[in-house]
Amino acid sequence: MSLLVVENLDVRHGLLQAVRQASFEVAEGETVALVGANGAGKTTLLRAIAGSHKPAGGRITFEGADITATPAHRRVRSGLALVPEGRRLFPELTVEENLMVAGQVGRPGPWNVDTVLEAFPILKPLRKKRAATLSGGEQQANAIGRALMTNPRLLLLDEVSLGLAPVAVEGVYRSLHTLIGGGSTIVLVEQDLSRALKVATRIICMLEGRLVLEGPADRLTRREITEAYFGLGRMRLREVEA
Repeated sequence: MSLLVVENLDVRHGLLQAVRQASFEVAEGETVALVGANGAGKTTLLRAIAGSHKPAGGRITFEGADITATPAHRRVRSGLALVPEGRRLFPELTVEENLMVAGQVGRPGPWNVDTVLEAFPILKPLRKKRAATLSGGEQQANAIGRALMTNPRLLLLDEVSLGLAPVAVEGVYRSLHTLIGGGSTIVLVEQDLSRALKVATRIICMLEGRLVLEGPADRLTRREITEAYFGLGRMRLREVEA
């Protein structure tokens, strides 16, 4: 049985339909990269799975239970955790305090302050520093660590590398490799195709709110992904029909 099942999901922003009939599954231990251009609907889809955005239609099943109408805080307690775009840390709290706040609402499990700091060694010397004083990469590490403190079955990561310097991206992805190697289940929104292909077991590409390509990362070619990313295959089809 799949850990997460999304069926015919529609999500709207007012009159704008941001996600259209999205259906896919995530098995335990997978790393699924959700790719696509700006405005493709990736963040909206992730927020709908996490419970931060109410779907207009369709169904979301987690561990065999229908959670489509379940509030976000109850999804966290059931094992879903979202690292949102922009990190959203508590700026006046320290690194350690940001971790401990999340630990109070999560499930029992292996993740605690010490194990998070082991997975993200960049945070060890910063544990008493306020989040507002951290660099972008340090904040991203703190945000992922905060999500891990809830001991999730499924970790949703939105735009991990967005706005970060290359050296910061390298550090964050080193820690992600540690999580993946440990068997974590991850759905990752990423615009950097090279990064996505290196960590993902499966790629899902979105275009204009629809899932237009899905397959194992080691079987899809970069050309196939790029064409789906920019809708080039659809453009060629229109040219033939014309």
